Amino acid sequence: MLVAVALFGGMDAGLKTLSPHYPAMQVASLRGASSLPLVLAWVWATIGLRGLLRVHWPLHLLRGALGVVMMLGFVYGLRALPMSTAYAITFVAPLLITAMAVPFLGEKVGPRRWIAIGVGLCGVLVILRPTGEGMFTLGGLAILGAAVCYAASAITVRMLAQRDSPQSMVFWLMAILALVCGTLAWPQWRAIRPEHWWVVAGIGVIGTLAQVALTEAFRRGEASLIAPLEYTALIWGVLLDLTLWQVLPDGVTWIGAAIIVVSGLYLFRRERVRSEDAQGIVPP
Repeated sequence: MLVAVALFGGMDAGLKTLSPHYPAMQVASLRGASSLPLVLAWVWATIGLRGLLRVHWPLHLLRGALGVVMMLGFVYGLRALPMSTAYAITFVAPLLITAMAVPFLGEKVGPRRWIAIGVGLCGVLVILRPTGEGMFTLGGLAILGAAVCYAASAITVRMLAQRDSPQSMVFWLMAILALVCGTLAWPQWRAIRPEHWWVVAGIGVIGTLAQVALTEAFRRGEASLIAPLEYTALIWGVLLDLTLWQVLPDGVTWIGAAIIVVSGLYLFRRERVRSEDAQGIVPP
């Protein structure tokens, strides 16, 4: 998971590098298209190409649509915000996943976890600062919308995991991103500058390796123990912001991020306790 988070940070830096020069729709298309060859090789080496066809199409199409909106919002937000601020807002996604699991998956969420979700949402409001000048911008709202789509997509993954392979889920998400965003971006498509081809190639390679690492992390370890490691993304966001763009988040953003992270860690802890109680395990 630590490797996956670091690699995704590098991929997002590439997306932010491209975002001022190309329409958000085109950048989203390049994200999917650049990974497709490597993902296809992964599929061929593991489950074979026939495994891509025997899937639950309605959920894949829904996840693809959510992925398109998520990528557009994230790319648009990266154009306006530092990576560290964007990451801080997306940290609300695990809280939203827990909330969405109630109506869509029939899971039960106790009052203490609902309080943690509410506190985390307050942290987002601190970062957005809706009552002042701050970050209450289209960029901030776009990142928040991307986090909502990510959470909804994660719910579809939980449903698909019972039927389809991780390879098919990754492949069809990348394929739908490339096809849908490429088609919509075509009227305003801009020729890729020679100096940006290596960035596109890097996004494809790094994004694919990150996705494989993420899949392996959840295959090998308990989700409640691994998922909190996603918060290390903030470290990479700060380092990349400082190194590449010479910016740092301000104090209010740090406060909001801390509120979200603490509420998220508490939520993961409650999830683990609930799981252990259900299995009759006495925690150490």
